[in-house]
Formats: sequence, C-alpha cells, structure tokens
Amino acid sequence: MAWDFETEPAFEAKLAWMRAFVREEVIPLEGLPAETQKDIPRLDAITAPLKEEVRKQGLWAMHLPPELGGGGLGQLQLGLMNEILGTTTFAPRIFGTNAPDTGNAELLSLGATEDQKRDWMEPLLAGKYRSAFSMTEPDTPGSDPTQLKTSAVRDGGEWVIDGRKWFTSNGSSADFLLAMVVTNPDVHPYQGSSMFIVPTDTPGLKIVRDVAVMDHPDHVTGEPGGHSEVRYESVRVPHANLVGGDQGIGQGFALAQKRLGPGRIHHAMRWLGQSRRAFDMMCERAVSRFAHGSYLAEKQMVQDWIATSEAEMRAAKLLTLQAAWHMDKHGAAASRVEIGIIKFWGAQVLFNVIDRAIQTHGALGFSTDMPLEAMYRRARAARIYDGPDEVHKVTVARKTLKNYSAVPDIPTEHIENRRAAAQAKFADALDAYAANMPI
Repeated sequence: MAWDFETEPAFEAKLAWMRAFVREEVIPLEGLPAETQKDIPRLDAITAPLKEEVRKQGLWAMHLPPELGGGGLGQLQLGLMNEILGTTTFAPRIFGTNAPDTGNAELLSLGATEDQKRDWMEPLLAGKYRSAFSMTEPDTPGSDPTQLKTSAVRDGGEWVIDGRKWFTSNGSSADFLLAMVVTNPDVHPYQGSSMFIVPTDTPGLKIVRDVAVMDHPDHVTGEPGGHSEVRYESVRVPHANLVGGDQGIGQGFALAQKRLGPGRIHHAMRWLGQSRRAFDMMCERAVSRFAHGSYLAEKQMVQDWIATSEAEMRAAKLLTLQAAWHMDKHGAAASRVEIGIIKFWGAQVLFNVIDRAIQTHGALGFSTDMPLEAMYRRARAARIYDGPDEVHKVTVARKTLKNYSAVPDIPTEHIENRRAAAQAKFADALDAYAANMPI
C-alpha cells in the first residue's frame, strides 16, 4: 500500500492562508475582556468582518456539501483544516464550524426532509438560529443511549414528549433542540428512538439550569456555551418536526452515528492544534528560562518532555489522518476501530502535552496569565464527551479480538510443540544435508 503525505498545491494554499489568518486575526480575540466575550451580539459585531473574509476565501462551513454552501470535502482534508481551527476556541465560529451547530446542521443535511432543511437547517447555516443536541440524561449513562427514558407518544398529528435531559450543550441560548427520544419501547433500542426538532419556546419545555463544569465553573445560565438541564413536560410538537418525517421513525441511532463519526475526527485534529500550541509555549519557555545553572532546554528531564510530546503528537496525527482516510474510503461504520483509537489516544496526548507545558512554566503556567490553565481544564473533558475513553477502548479491543480464535491447551507459538512440525517440514533438506556430510 502506497502512502502519500502531501496535499494538492491548491489545498495547501488554503491551509497556509488559514494558518496565517488564525494566528494574526483570530487568536488576538482571546485578549478581549471576559464580559465582551460573553456578550454575543457585541462579539458577533466584532467578528462579522472576519467571517466575511472567510466566506470570500470560500472556507465557510467546509464540512457541508457544496449545495449547502460547503466545500464537499472528505474527512482527510477536513481533518487538516480542523487541526488549524483547534488552536483557539474562537476559530470554529469564525469558520462556521462551531459545535454543536456544525453537527446539527450536518445531521439535518443527511436526514431532514426538504421542508425541514428550509425551515431549520438553512437559517442555522445563515447564523439566524442557534441549536443544541439533546440526548444525554441524568438518570441513564450517557455512554449507553440504549437506556434512554425520555419518550415521545403520537397523538394524532402531534407527538407528546416527556422526560429529562442534561448536558444539552448550548441549550439555554438555542432557538431549537434536536432531541433524541424513545418512540417505540417494544423493539430493539437501536430501532426504537427518533429525532425531533423542538423549538425552545414550545410550551412545557423548561430550561432548568446550566450545569457549571470544570472549564466554566462560574458559568451563568443563559450565557453561550452552557450545558443545560432540560425538562420535557408534555411538550407537543407537530409530526412535521420528526426529523426525516415518516421515514425518520426509529432512525435516532442512525442519525446520531452520522453526526458523531466525523465529529470525532474533527475533535482529534483540533486537539492536535491545541497540543501544538501548548508545545510551542513549552519550547519557547525552555529556551528562555535560566535556572540552576542552565537553561531549561539543557536539562534532560525537560528534553524528555519535549521529545516525548513530539513523538506522541506525531503518532496522534498519523493515527487520525489514517482514520480520516479510512472513513473516506470505507465509511464511518467500517471505521469504528480507527475512530475509537484516535478518540482515546488523541484525548490523552492533548492532556499530556498541556500538563508538561504547565510544568515547564511552573507557577506561571498554573496562573491565568497564560492560556495553559484554561486549556488544561478544557482538555479534561476530551476524555468524556463523545463517549468516554473506556467505551472506545472496549470497542477497539472487542473488534480486534474477533480476529483471533482460541486454541486447545498449548499456545500456537509454543516452541517445543513446533519442533516436531519443523522436523517434518524440513525433513528432506535435513536428510540431504546429512547424506552429503563427510564421515
């Protein structure tokens, strides 16, 4: 199998433009006061010219098909783009790829009816709407959606939804939720759930609170980026809001997987961008800081951190690009091992590199004077969302072990057991050699 690590000159030119634009125009947004960053109308006004420049370059929402204004790119190219966008949390929204709107738009593009695309997806892509994905529940494990309890029952031309969700990211500031609920409890769970478009002003839908988390411990409900607890109390939505219409009944799991598969590639590549930025800070500090008779860069322990980080990041990138290539060639369903590996490996590399960078900076790295402490808090979530590491490791192990069969008593590679077989296999050669040996 031949491998080519180069990209086409035209695409590489786009990547080069993105690198410069993010470095010179987007990363500086991090210096804005916190109150400005939380004031969405004000921030939108500030970033509007940047978004317009991205559109002029033809780089807006590149994950979508061309007919929806995207680039129609494969996962390999999207992965390389997301590596650049991962360097700062502002970049995805400037390029029209911010979560959860990105995944929700992609889900609707794949599964919605034409009317639903017109009424919900197109305004979402235009930035007129904000959305949230409502699946995880407080009373069931988020890593096992087969146990979902929130249900929808058909009542004439409507569906009545009852239940409780949480960690519905962006829920308190969204215009609509994409809710995954049980519509038929009597079949296998993989065929028993469906997706609904639920406007947040629907009677009975209650945003209880935003759950404060490690990377936003002082978050206030209603601010963007929150993770909402949501109650559905006899929430009525028209049948027209069932994603996919009649064909969408029982398609909840299929739609969720279409949303999550590519998303994990993009996550892993954004983690690489974030890792590289932390790595750059670590190396700059190492060659700048003089302590105990030499620069940090001259100390073997720091050299070990740098060498190990470089190796881990390179391995993560190769694994992720190979997973993206495999998905482009064979689809998400056939790439579960590849996706699972990059999810848990990439998350750990991200955490490792940022941790070493903080240690290299000492107390300065631990302080809010550097972006490392915020990066560190965000990195911890990477091992949980889109499935915890342990679930992905189980998937990888189970699918790998299917390639092996048990043997009775003695291992296949047992040397004593193989000796007789070797004697028999090479008997003629051994006999010929013995016959020609001088007496």
